[in-house]
Amino acid sequence: MNDKLNILFLMTDQLRMDCTGFVPGSVVDTPNIDRIAEGVGFTNCQSVNPLCMPCRTALITGKYPRQVGSLSMSGDLDWRHPTFMQALQQAGYWTAGIGKFHYLQTWKWGAGKGEGVDLVKLKPKMQELGYDRVWESSGKQLAHKNYCDWCEQLASKGILDEARDWIGSRGTNGFTPEQEQLEKDGFAWPFDEEDHVDVATGNQILRAIEDSPDGKPFYILGSFCSPHKPFDPPQRYLDQVPLEKVDDFLPGEAGELSQELKETLWRLRRAYKATIRLIDDQIGRIFDALERKGLLENTVILFSSDHGELMGDHFRVQKSIYWKESLNVPTAIRHPRHLRGALCDAPLEITDLTATILDVAGLDPNSALSRDWPAYNDRVPCRSALPLVEDGVETIRDYAFSECGDLWQCIVSQDYKYVKILDNEDPDAPNEKLFDLKADPGEQCNLADQSEMQDIVAWHRRRLQFVLEKYPPAQTSWAPLC
Repeated sequence: MNDKLNILFLMTDQLRMDCTGFVPGSVVDTPNIDRIAEGVGFTNCQSVNPLCMPCRTALITGKYPRQVGSLSMSGDLDWRHPTFMQALQQAGYWTAGIGKFHYLQTWKWGAGKGEGVDLVKLKPKMQELGYDRVWESSGKQLAHKNYCDWCEQLASKGILDEARDWIGSRGTNGFTPEQEQLEKDGFAWPFDEEDHVDVATGNQILRAIEDSPDGKPFYILGSFCSPHKPFDPPQRYLDQVPLEKVDDFLPGEAGELSQELKETLWRLRRAYKATIRLIDDQIGRIFDALERKGLLENTVILFSSDHGELMGDHFRVQKSIYWKESLNVPTAIRHPRHLRGALCDAPLEITDLTATILDVAGLDPNSALSRDWPAYNDRVPCRSALPLVEDGVETIRDYAFSECGDLWQCIVSQDYKYVKILDNEDPDAPNEKLFDLKADPGEQCNLADQSEMQDIVAWHRRRLQFVLEKYPPAQTSWAPLC
């Protein structure tokens, strides 16, 4: 008889904090996602790196991207790093990975259609990470280059080439809003709804729940690709969302939105919200399946996203920047024995969900994710959020750390955000920012140079230095012993 709790981790890609219903001030109704927050909803969770691959490799290892060599969207995760799924398998869990993984970035930017990797052929390697079952979608835009299980579904319908061409015509990625780049996006998915990547992913999550073996606990990752670009809801979802022309874009340092850009961004906002509704419906189907099998009261459900989306705020689009619209991720944990319906604004790092998953399974994160050799493989920064869920403690950490490549590093505390910009040539004149998150929620006023704020700047600066010193890159090895 199984007495362990099942674990279901539902992820989205590029979801803003203010687009989930359980967050105060949300602009999207998400009744099914809100059911996950019947446990605890977290409003101050930071991505450890607001880019897809760095965040996702951090999640499965419980370590900062800097520790596992994933500072940017480049290269592949080293398979020698322990993962929490491997630990769950060893503890008797049946594990399934469904949807977007993005643990690899083998291909160079600019690779042509179909010139990426064949993830279907790589499925045995993905299973080595600790998945008994794998059904992988490489991502919306990445399906233009890679071949994955979703691509296989499209190929079986004879529409893969046409779908790839349609995806490729939706415009390229950039980080400042440009009309030519944005105007091609925000239109309805032109193929059957059942072939939309998020519906296909939802179907496979349901199949994994149905196929989970009796007598064993399960861990299932259900990783949706929306609301990442292209913003491509099926037409019936687009029809559910009105076009709202609300001029509430946060001002930016680099420029000002033209009226033409605002009109385009309003249309993109509509499509973005519609894809979130699509995902929310899939999560509703998942709840139904758990209830139908009598599993809901024995399953811990976690929800989050890898990063947010700027959507014109701060004169930016996409992610990769330290503004909260990019860095904060909506997060919730539904523990069936602790349905407190609480909101928690304590600092959290997204990899704290990694430690939480292991804690639910009765495993110690440090032991599960450590290696004693080579050096620095035993530095595991993630912390379980179960005390916040079960006991209602106020906080598990005083601050959260995040970074992005060689662009910036960041410390977020309860009340402040400190950012060090890595573009300075003068070591005696660091480029720093400090925002008062309570008095200035739009992060518009940099306080770093104000004399009365220097103690607060120094407190955050010391903690940034502490993280960088305590968590160096783990060493790896390849040579066989004699």
